[in-house]
Amino acid sequence: MVDAALRAGTNDRPCIFEAFARRLPGARRYGVLAGTGRLLELIERFRFSDAELSWLRDNSIVSPETIDWLADYRFSGDIHGYREGEVYFPGSPLLVVEGSFGECVVLETLILSVLNYDSAVATAAARMVGAAAGKPLAEMGSRRTGERSAIAAARAAYIAGFASTSNLEAGRTWGVPTMGTAAHSFTLLHETEEEAFQAQVDALGPGTTLLVDTYDVHAAVEKAVRIAGTQLGAVRIDSGDLPQQVAAVRAQLDSLGATETRITVTSDLDEYTIAAMSATPVDSFGVGTSVVTGSGSPASGMVYKLVARQDSSGEWISVAKKSADKATVGGRKFPVRQLEDGVATAEVLHTGAAEHDGRELLVPLIVDGAVERQYLGAEGTRLAREHRAAAVAELPPAASRLSRGEPVLPTVYA
Repeated sequence: MVDAALRAGTNDRPCIFEAFARRLPGARRYGVLAGTGRLLELIERFRFSDAELSWLRDNSIVSPETIDWLADYRFSGDIHGYREGEVYFPGSPLLVVEGSFGECVVLETLILSVLNYDSAVATAAARMVGAAAGKPLAEMGSRRTGERSAIAAARAAYIAGFASTSNLEAGRTWGVPTMGTAAHSFTLLHETEEEAFQAQVDALGPGTTLLVDTYDVHAAVEKAVRIAGTQLGAVRIDSGDLPQQVAAVRAQLDSLGATETRITVTSDLDEYTIAAMSATPVDSFGVGTSVVTGSGSPASGMVYKLVARQDSSGEWISVAKKSADKATVGGRKFPVRQLEDGVATAEVLHTGAAEHDGRELLVPLIVDGAVERQYLGAEGTRLAREHRAAAVAELPPAASRLSRGEPVLPTVYA
């Protein structure tokens, strides 16, 4: 497209693109936007290297003129968007990208690949946080996705309300609190379960978490308390009939005097199993496959569409698709969260920039090519987590339903 637009003399035409979702993944009640902080860093350093340019040239992918244009590429436009951690609904203009056609369109795949995956994870994670009813969750899914996606998933889950991750790189890069437990292989390494528990306690102290389901749970709990004492931090259960196991282990720990020892469960949990267990004496959950795969919806279905452009005389023209089932609404939108007594009632998309009642949702993210620094790094991740909590708190009670259904807020064009 850039190659053809350069030849046609339209590549520098000012344009406005919007990223949005036509529907919510999995017929859920609301979505959670994540990935913005990662995306801003990626756009800031988005360049075409000599190796990439050489490959494009050697394989005649584009013309020499386009090679030269790509060699000098720097995004110099403006981006406004929903704050990271914001809840969203169908049609919400999550990202509004303004600049020349070429500099905006070349970012399409980058924008969608980041927002589609991170938001899918955050949306699923937020449902799990709600189902856990205040009990902490740890993200443990690095082995169930790509090595780079694992870091993004840990960050997105944290923004959505998870307490920690087992991915140390997410801790180093994004400031996500980290945790970990021993695996069954550590127990199997030793001659006896007692030796394994003793080695772990010797290394990490009695506050560690001991895995008790390698052989026999009842016997392992007795050994764990005998070796670590009643100050044992936690036990982890990774198999079996979890509600029954949790109740039995809680009673056994209490009878042994380990009344403060916590119980954490893992084993292919999702929002439905978490909800079913929230009333049991479990203290925390570890979630892997389900959270990093969006609990059945691994992408958010977001698209990136041109909504306005200038014509040859400099006038702004609204543009839109009319394709069946994929029609778009032209023109730049100014979204507002309508509230009544502090509770959200609608997502209103205005086509004029005047002030409107309600909470305005767009904030500047990049201005004249310069990134707003507060949204980057560990600090930006922390702010996104705080904003997610506040945004979810505005939603009506029906937002917590796990059943498939309509979005909890209607999207209205004003």
